[in-house]
Amino acid sequence: IIRLIDIQNQPNLFSTFMLSLLNKIYSQFPESGDSDKPKLVIFIDEAHLIFKEATKALLNQIETMVKLIRSKGVGLYFVTQVPGDVPDAVLSQLGLKVQHALRGFTAKDRKEITKAIENYPTTTYYKADEVITQLGIGEAFVTALDEKGIPTPLAYTYMRAPNSRMDILTSNEIDTITSNSDLVIKYATDIDRESANEILSKKLEQQKNIEKPAAKATSTRSVPKEKDWTDNPVVRDVSRTATRKLMDFGMKMLTNFLKGKK
Repeated sequence: IIRLIDIQNQPNLFSTFMLSLLNKIYSQFPESGDSDKPKLVIFIDEAHLIFKEATKALLNQIETMVKLIRSKGVGLYFVTQVPGDVPDAVLSQLGLKVQHALRGFTAKDRKEITKAIENYPTTTYYKADEVITQLGIGEAFVTALDEKGIPTPLAYTYMRAPNSRMDILTSNEIDTITSNSDLVIKYATDIDRESANEILSKKLEQQKNIEKPAAKATSTRSVPKEKDWTDNPVVRDVSRTATRKLMDFGMKMLTNFLKGKK
């Protein structure tokens, strides 16, 4: 039993989950043929949440799943208050229909009643558009498929209440059921696998630790002091000799220049 709660305000999430679930069931279940009873039954409550704001591609995919999933031995039940919440293409694929009372308080409600009656087989036993507004608690119009796959006439039916408590299971009841399940050995133990985020974070941290010592070594390395060549005695002597010759040459040029002017 998959119990989804608190997602009424997230129709996109709900429809995406249900489509993913149906697609997985269809792709993995073997062909079943015409069995006496389904291997799996899915009741989709608040079914209008699947179709609300759904794209055309999504609706086409749901329609395809509804048509084909029956060959896998899977029964699909859409539960909603107004039949108009379910698209006609999906509604036409549903063999069993149970319609409780509809009240015609507004013009829109009366249109929904007319549409709902048109989706059922024509009957000469009831004025269906009148009776459907007079149904009481536990009463419904019902039609199904017979042995030949033909829809049965519309029947005004008293529904027998389930012989169980119509309430959410308590935590103790859930623990009792799950502890007796064959799957408890596999799914009761939590496995905290290393996530992709943890793996990437660890690699980044290792990279930082590698880069830090290299940066530190680079920053602490002393810059070699520029050598002062004037400390060399040979260089000093050559420098002094060159300076004297340059000065003598300059004085000689200046003397010749002055003599020429005279």
